[in-house]
Amino acid sequence: GPSNSEGGGKVSLLKKVPALKDGDFTLAECTAILLYLSRKYNTPDHWYPSDIQKRARVDEYLSWHHANIRANAPKTMWIKVLIPLFTGQPLPSEKLQEVMEGLSTSLKQFEERFLQDKAFIIGSEISLADLVAIVELMQPVGVGCDIFEDRPRLMEWRRRVEDAVGKELFFQAHEMILNIKELSNIQIDPQLKEHLAPVLMKMLK
Repeated sequence: GPSNSEGGGKVSLLKKVPALKDGDFTLAECTAILLYLSRKYNTPDHWYPSDIQKRARVDEYLSWHHANIRANAPKTMWIKVLIPLFTGQPLPSEKLQEVMEGLSTSLKQFEERFLQDKAFIIGSEISLADLVAIVELMQPVGVGCDIFEDRPRLMEWRRRVEDAVGKELFFQAHEMILNIKELSNIQIDPQLKEHLAPVLMKMLK
């Protein structure tokens, strides 16, 4: 049901998704959920290394990610598809340009500070840091903003992530994002539009 419902509040005190319910245990926030699952299911060490310094590098990226890549990449989807869908009006192109400029700065830092000349963010093996990064960066791609174009180092990193995860699983996981434009054809309940339109507009201020 809706995340802000009474039932949703029992899973997440914040009444937001994602949220995890594992028996009687509940947990919110995507990074915390990923770390919990990696520990519970004893995933291969490269996802969240036992080596204290490699693990610290994963933590470093995850801490940086929220105020940089996540602060900009998903906004492309809101600007080009979701907000026009709920408000019935396109946003000015200047708003997308502003977001893309911020994202470009973050991508430059991502390449120079984190990726450098390594295969993956923390070295020669994929980690949770790479997964968290790629999920955000596929969102602009889904709305026609190919951020990998003209960035060969970033493109090669994406290909390595695809290969490490498995291409079929990779595109299965991103199927909804890559087809997000199809949402433009669906009918939205007028009351839902009225409720969500001001909330969505406020998100971009």
